[in-house]
Amino acid sequence: MKKMLPWLITILLSITLIAVVGVVVYQTMFDDNSTANSENKKVEVEVLSADERVEVTSVLNDFRRNLKDPEFVVIINFAFQLDSKKAKESFDKILEIEVKPILSRTLADMTADELNGSQGEDLLESKLLNLINPILPKGKLVKVEITNFLISRI
Repeated sequence: MKKMLPWLITILLSITLIAVVGVVVYQTMFDDNSTANSENKKVEVEVLSADERVEVTSVLNDFRRNLKDPEFVVIINFAFQLDSKKAKESFDKILEIEVKPILSRTLADMTADELNGSQGEDLLESKLLNLINPILPKGKLVKVEITNFLISRI
């Protein structure tokens, strides 16, 4: 009996451990409140009216920059939608001193082939969103839209 006692304790501990792991896995996989099933929850999207959009959108017109390939120049207009009026005011203050240099560097690293088509525009918009958001003093940048776009050979 004394020789079997360590074996019995080991078997009981391993069965208990397996049961605990099973319960934890079951709760995380099948619990409705878990983050694993968050894609099943409905997300309410706040739709802004036209006046509200204008209040939180900043526009940059006729930004010109030559691309990585020195034979091409781009003339581009942007609309930056922010999450609040205060964020827009802060954004407008840093537009000339911080945002334009980011735009310039980003476009200087891109070629005309990278910017062609809707995928190229989406790539530029997402890059700008990721680069501008960290420098904002208040609020966050929600959307970057290209409103006018022209690539021309010099």
